[in-house]
Amino acid sequence: MPSRAQILLVDDDLGLLRLLAMRLNAAGYSVETAESGEKALAYLAASQPQLVVTDLRMDGIDGMALYNAIHERHPALPVIILTAHGTIPDAVEAIKRGVFGYLTKPFDSKGLLKAVEQALHVAGAPRPMPAGDAEPPDDAWRSEIISQSAVMEDLLQQARLVADSEASVLIQSESGTGKELLARAIHKASRRCGEPFVAMNCSAIPETLLESELFGHVKGAFTGAMQTYKGLFQAAHKGTLFLDEIGDMTLTFQAKLLRVLQEKEVRPVGSSETIPIDVRVISATHRDLDAAVAAGEFRQDLYYRLNVVTLVLPPLAKRPEDIPLLVAHFLVEISERGGREPKSFSPEAMELLISAPWPGNVRQLQNVVEQTCALSTTPVIPASLVRKALHNQPPQVLSFAEKRDQFEREYLTQLLRMTAGNVSRAARLAQRNRTEFYKLLRRYHLEPKAFRTTTPSGQRPPSS
Repeated sequence: MPSRAQILLVDDDLGLLRLLAMRLNAAGYSVETAESGEKALAYLAASQPQLVVTDLRMDGIDGMALYNAIHERHPALPVIILTAHGTIPDAVEAIKRGVFGYLTKPFDSKGLLKAVEQALHVAGAPRPMPAGDAEPPDDAWRSEIISQSAVMEDLLQQARLVADSEASVLIQSESGTGKELLARAIHKASRRCGEPFVAMNCSAIPETLLESELFGHVKGAFTGAMQTYKGLFQAAHKGTLFLDEIGDMTLTFQAKLLRVLQEKEVRPVGSSETIPIDVRVISATHRDLDAAVAAGEFRQDLYYRLNVVTLVLPPLAKRPEDIPLLVAHFLVEISERGGREPKSFSPEAMELLISAPWPGNVRQLQNVVEQTCALSTTPVIPASLVRKALHNQPPQVLSFAEKRDQFEREYLTQLLRMTAGNVSRAARLAQRNRTEFYKLLRRYHLEPKAFRTTTPSGQRPPSS
């Protein structure tokens, strides 16, 4: 029989202490209790649980003092703080100093159990075994997504609802946020979970190979086609196909993809026969597809076919409370790969990680954690290494489409400034007709009137 996760509860309110112990025992955890910070430290000197849940305001050693003592002796041991005196500054300070979670009383059992489960997952503890005939909550579908933020919880609830349907899903987010993880979670929660999940980044495949990669080809279809290849649509038959960076497809290929989605069949390159397919498509992009449709760069009919439900995955900067959780997860992964005890970050280092802008999102955070972990000669990673890693991060490499969009936006802005918002003059300078120029302005949400200046006499210059 597998062992049960060990939790140490610390609170000077004996009634609440007993209530919390009953709730966690009923959820399948093994619970020890301590009525003070001093007794908690005495217990920790002889035994180490997988998680400590402590009240903040206590006589003698309070919750933060207890956390500091635990962090010094057991830097990888997660701590959740409970308080009836919660304020936003308290929560921010606690998270900056490395506290895993922060719950304000009164809290419901569901919120507590969710925080406990997340902390134990990061710590690598065994899953709870509910007492009696109770069934554990089935959150396996989202197990790869590390988060405790409200904005992500709301997104995951939406994802769980849409997973039960066959609707096509469009995930919009910046690069490095974990679009594929979300798509995989939707697949796991769907009726197709026992079938294949196949992922492809559309921007990583040259257009000349895209048709063959997705639809397949027969032997001899083109130079180098030494054998028949099924293609990813056939590979995902009965399952889910995830198409990342869908906005980078050319109009020509968009038409071919639309036909496949409408007809539910593919024709491999070089073949005269079609093959029926049953695939749910989840797509993702960093681009504004509404603007791309308005500019004539993305087919409206394909957009409606893919965008039945839109899920917006927030950037890491919008959910800083997830950073300590993600950092702890990466540290455990690194320690398991190297077969060593996990390292931790000093409070000052954690503060730097939480306050950083993270233009590269979770992918960049993982890079910084791995870099500082490799360079640190001590178990506790200092702020100086984090500061250096953040400073030395290579600039975010943009895709061709992102760089083109950036150039066009800056170029159009410069033209409007030079001509004080006169579209006719700006179009002539760009050697484009007015209709095409207006399309470009609409694509980038640029308003000519915002660039019009007032002459010394108080009259506006002639408008376009």
